[in-house]
Amino acid sequence: MLNKNKKKRVITKPLSGFMELMPAEQIVFNKMFDTIRQTYEVFGFIPLDTPILERAESLLAKAGGETEKQIYQFKKGDTNLAMRFDLTVPLARYVAEYYGDLVFPFRRYTMGKVFRGERPQAGRFREFYQCDIDVVDNGQLDLQFDAEISSIIYTIFQKLGFKNFTIRINNRKIFDGLFAELGITKKSSNIMQAIDKLEKVGNEAVKNELKKLLLSPEVVERIFNFIGLKGSSDNVIAGLQSLGIDNIQFKNGVKELVKVVSLIKQFGVPESNFTVDLTIARGLDYYTGTVYETFLDDYPEIGSVCSGGRYDNLISHYTSRKISGVGISIGLTRLFNQLYKKGILQTSEPTLTKVLVLPMTEDVKYSLEIATKLRKNGISTEISFVQGKMKKRLRYADRLGIPYVVFIGEDEIRKGVYTLRDLVTGNQKELGERELLTKFSKK
Repeated sequence: MLNKNKKKRVITKPLSGFMELMPAEQIVFNKMFDTIRQTYEVFGFIPLDTPILERAESLLAKAGGETEKQIYQFKKGDTNLAMRFDLTVPLARYVAEYYGDLVFPFRRYTMGKVFRGERPQAGRFREFYQCDIDVVDNGQLDLQFDAEISSIIYTIFQKLGFKNFTIRINNRKIFDGLFAELGITKKSSNIMQAIDKLEKVGNEAVKNELKKLLLSPEVVERIFNFIGLKGSSDNVIAGLQSLGIDNIQFKNGVKELVKVVSLIKQFGVPESNFTVDLTIARGLDYYTGTVYETFLDDYPEIGSVCSGGRYDNLISHYTSRKISGVGISIGLTRLFNQLYKKGILQTSEPTLTKVLVLPMTEDVKYSLEIATKLRKNGISTEISFVQGKMKKRLRYADRLGIPYVVFIGEDEIRKGVYTLRDLVTGNQKELGERELLTKFSKK
């Protein structure tokens, strides 16, 4: 007979597609997060955080296709709610709502979790951090902002410790002009989505997808001749100019690309770290000009680690005002996960604590005072309030990898000193307060 009072064991494993980290891993993740945030702020971007929950009608205004199927939606009372699936749509809603209070150009960064109900697979999550920047303006946005975005990407990945990476840029106007020239404008969105998969699936798979769109073999060949232009940025641009395409949009796209490439060089981005790549399409419809994809050259299998572009109708679904913008997004959760699995990221100790203050008397006043002073000097400090044998208390520091312990007993209090032990070398000596603070201020 079953015991009715026996409690069913609660499953503690997190849901599939939701990342949880051990402390040592989380410390590395946070360092990457802070590096990106600090870089955004150095370039003059201001923080913005929009709600995770929005009215469903607000988020769905710019969604569609597969994206709409992935949005988490539910109802609370009479309100239809949805969880944000990216950080750009909430930005659009925010700009429309606070338009009269913002100073343009509006430079904002947002770093937070977004949610997509897609099938979890390697490097894909249902909950993940995105790190976005955007510059938006009421009217025409100068192309210098497009070039600055490339400079920011370059700075971030340099600071993250990468040397071999390539920022690939293109311009959507060039594609639009080409499609108009070929008479296939109505199919442009599907064509660009197919081209966007080229890196993952290869030429033949993309050609087959284009044929399914009922494009003639001649048109498919011209598209592949176009995206097949390779070489330095200057060589690709020269190749574009030699195609003899007379479409005005195509010409404007090439003209913009020439200017952006020139400005990127002026921003000091080495030519070894950026190139014009005509296969970069960015499948989303709202991109209208410069587009970006960034790849780690030594790990191409990871795919794009930073992407974005220019859009001219950011808030068209929320207001009649014309707002142009340019921005990028780094999928930090995916980037961290891929780099960690490959052993590229190394963890250290599962703590940030540098000093463990270990009282050996019932009165902990002396210990509290020095811990407070260490913390005021920016030294991560813990106090051991655990009772028990000294061996057990030291084992705690050893397991976490805390490098220093400060012992405070009756003798230390009487002498007005602190006994500092280096747990790495085993060396131990008595120090006065000034000596102790000075020692750690140098580290």
